[in-house]
Amino acid sequence: MVQYRALVIALILLLSTTVPEVHSKSIFEKDRRDWLVIPDAIAAYIYEAVNKVSPRAGQFLLDAAQIPVVAGTRNFLIRETAKLSIMAEQLIEKIKNMLNTKVLGY
Repeated sequence: MVQYRALVIALILLLSTTVPEVHSKSIFEKDRRDWLVIPDAIAAYIYEAVNKVSPRAGQFLLDAAQIPVVAGTRNFLIRETAKLSIMAEQLIEKIKNMLNTKVLGY
């Protein structure tokens, strides 16, 4: 029972608050800073699979994704990963500049 609850919690955390929105996002979009697109896409596929087997269980997953604790956790993760993504982009730019100036001598 504990493993089942852990699985349900993991699925809930992966589900986005608006599942259809996932299909409009591109995973390979260059200027994309949202690292949660891949887990959202996985969650959407899981939801679709569960909903085909049992619409009642699919509705449970959608309802569980709307719980304030789950939505708050997801929003926190989105904010923090956006910060990490910006810092990673800045680091890449600094490395490029250093490579061009120190190594290549431009």
